[in-house]
Amino acid sequence: MEPIHWFMVLWITLSLMIFQNSSNVEGRYHFHKRNKNSPAPSPDTGEPVAPSTPSLSPPPLSNVPSDPYPEDPGNNSSGSSDCVFNVMNYGAVGDGSADDTAAFRAAWKEACAVESGVVFAPADYSFKITSTIFSGPCQPGLVFQVDGILMPPEGPQTWPKGDSQKQWLVFYRLDQMTFTGSGTIEGNGQKWWDLPCKPHRGPNGSTLPGPCDSPALIRFFMSNNLVVRGLRIQNSPQFHMKFDGCEGVQIEKLSISSPKLSPNTDGIHIENTKSVGIYDSVISNGDDCISIGTGCANVDIRGVTCGPSHGISIGSLGVHNSQACVSNITVRDAIIRESDNGVRIKTWQGGTGCVSAIVFENIQMENVMNCLLVDQYYCLSKACRNETSAVFVTDLTYRNIKGTYDVRRPPIHFACSDTVACTNITLSEVELYPHEGELMDDPFCWNAYGTQETATIPPIDCLQEGDPESVAEVSQYTC
Repeated sequence: MEPIHWFMVLWITLSLMIFQNSSNVEGRYHFHKRNKNSPAPSPDTGEPVAPSTPSLSPPPLSNVPSDPYPEDPGNNSSGSSDCVFNVMNYGAVGDGSADDTAAFRAAWKEACAVESGVVFAPADYSFKITSTIFSGPCQPGLVFQVDGILMPPEGPQTWPKGDSQKQWLVFYRLDQMTFTGSGTIEGNGQKWWDLPCKPHRGPNGSTLPGPCDSPALIRFFMSNNLVVRGLRIQNSPQFHMKFDGCEGVQIEKLSISSPKLSPNTDGIHIENTKSVGIYDSVISNGDDCISIGTGCANVDIRGVTCGPSHGISIGSLGVHNSQACVSNITVRDAIIRESDNGVRIKTWQGGTGCVSAIVFENIQMENVMNCLLVDQYYCLSKACRNETSAVFVTDLTYRNIKGTYDVRRPPIHFACSDTVACTNITLSEVELYPHEGELMDDPFCWNAYGTQETATIPPIDCLQEGDPESVAEVSQYTC
């Protein structure tokens, strides 16, 4: 190789070595150089501050104590529980023995004062409170949530002397309120049922003692836009749930139960209440699953399983010569089993008013007495007198009602008033067979008028076609 070439190789090699050494020094001592984007020295020490590097994972959280009530409705995505008022924070003990009334009242008072407030009774506790009226008006969106067990004192002997024996839990003058939870409202009704004041039917036709003044378990009074959802309600001394003077009520996914022979333990009773929906609930008790009193309109009942019980009833109406008005009631997609009645309308003699626009549709009967019943001679004793006036019953539709009946009573019984006939009764796809024994081919009708769109099983020949001659006279009974 010529000398010039050796010189060039040597020069390139030396240049590379100088450049590498220069880079190492620069990398080791780069903090001696700063550009406009470099961090400034610390004002306290004069030492440089290294630039922060974004972390790929969040820093460890500080030690947060675990939530003692993980099911608290305040555990939402925002983490805020400002509107949740847990009764445990107000002194509730929740052992099933201590009186927790004061804690519930205090929690209610604060929840009532804020929008979307929640009175919260947590799971795994049993709360005993005495007869209480939870009163409004309150801010909208109020929730009363029971995830534990809530119950009254057990029996009349332990009931406080100054408390009403006609009601226990009362919600009064409320708007946009929800009563909900995964818990149980336990009525402790047995000692009330055993009071020797009012006889009621026992097994094999015997007579057993029953209640005098006994408290309804839950009552909503003069309230609007209510939701009751998800609770288990059981063993009420009297009615399990009452709505009086309310409008805009939605009831869904309830379980209501008491023994078959418990007296006057209606599941849901409504009166003077409009725009009601009762959905997807299971009710078994010693009286009507659902009873509809006077002053009710626009009631939709769907997806209810009923029985053992006394069925689903409109009435009784017209007692003590009173006026009764009920209209636009629909019961559909229901199951009624092992019950004394199926779907029933009952009125006293001597009343006035009107029951109209009633639809019973898609109902399965399982061993039911009196599957379809209109009784305008309702009486609790043998001393009721015949009267010349009656509640006018008209526009009844029975459609797609099938199943089995108890042969001790005819499956269809339309006993209408002598003076005010039942009119515009429509029967379609009614097929009822005996649960046991022979087919009873004797439906009963008295002063009942209507049409059969399809053949009925058993055949009903007593339903009169057209209108009664005196139909014009009933205008005085309309509402």
